[in-house]
Amino acid sequence: MPIATPEVYNEMLDRAKAGKFAYPAINVTSTQTLHAALRGFAEAESDGIIQISTGGAEFLGGQYSKDMVTGAVALAEFAHIVAEKYPVTVALHTDHCPKDKLDGYVRPLLAVSEERVKAGRNPLFQSHMWDGSAETLADNLAIGQELLARAVAAKIILEVEITPTGGEEDGVSHEINDSLYTTVDDALRTVEALGLGEKGRYLLAASFGNVHGVYKPGNVVLRPDLLKELNEGVAAKYGKPAGSQPFDFVFHGGSGSSEEEIATALENGVIKMNLDTDTQYAFTRPVAAHMFQNYDGVLKVDGEVGAKKTYDPRTWGKLAEEGMAARVVEATQNLRSAGTRIK
Repeated sequence: MPIATPEVYNEMLDRAKAGKFAYPAINVTSTQTLHAALRGFAEAESDGIIQISTGGAEFLGGQYSKDMVTGAVALAEFAHIVAEKYPVTVALHTDHCPKDKLDGYVRPLLAVSEERVKAGRNPLFQSHMWDGSAETLADNLAIGQELLARAVAAKIILEVEITPTGGEEDGVSHEINDSLYTTVDDALRTVEALGLGEKGRYLLAASFGNVHGVYKPGNVVLRPDLLKELNEGVAAKYGKPAGSQPFDFVFHGGSGSSEEEIATALENGVIKMNLDTDTQYAFTRPVAAHMFQNYDGVLKVDGEVGAKKTYDPRTWGKLAEEGMAARVVEATQNLRSAGTRIK
């Protein structure tokens, strides 16, 4: 059962919450990066999450048609087959989807899983993300209600982003400023609209200074302690026990975060952390080294014939897979999921 069933995915998330660890959610854009992520999880003995953004799905759909749904479905089907060879359980997720791409991405993918469930099968993906951070909170949550109802029918978990994450990812961008911090009022309005599980389970990408992409320490002020305030505010409002954590939080824009910041986030309810920038670099860096070190082999310099074994994509592709897998292992160690796989 390498691809999680809906029941097992819920179990995975519950185990992370109880154990105060998080699953690395690794963005993939090819079969090679998919294998790298799976290999990293297997080597770390960690379950995990594989995710595809709108840009990644467009790339997977091929540059002739650039069809996002085709790309996402194709890789998901491929994952269902090849993941059988890895001794870990993974969930398939779609990453950031803004309003203008819902009809071309998340809604059609929900329809695919709805049909599978009607036929007695499991959904193709285990969770989808709705990124309404560019909309007003009222509009964001209204769309969230619609999508949550459809997700529940398809046995899928919805992820929502209620306030902006800084930086840019797949065309969605926000300035780095004081708006990058979710308030208790934002959290309460989210619960009023989406509930606390009775309307369906959802993951919450709250903002505590997160920024997508690459940044140097000091450029961004992360406040993972804010997540505790959000949980406490909602718990008090709804009569939950002191110390309870009503939300299942997601950590976006974590590249460059310190181990202390990550640890604080885990203590305050983060159970999923996205990784893309760091794993992209880890995949590309060995390829760049190979090209520089073997330039006369990969190029037919001065009319020579080059060296087939050096420009064979399998040669440098293996190096790329190894590099990215190692970064995934590191992520599982930072997020405490290493060695926690479901037996």
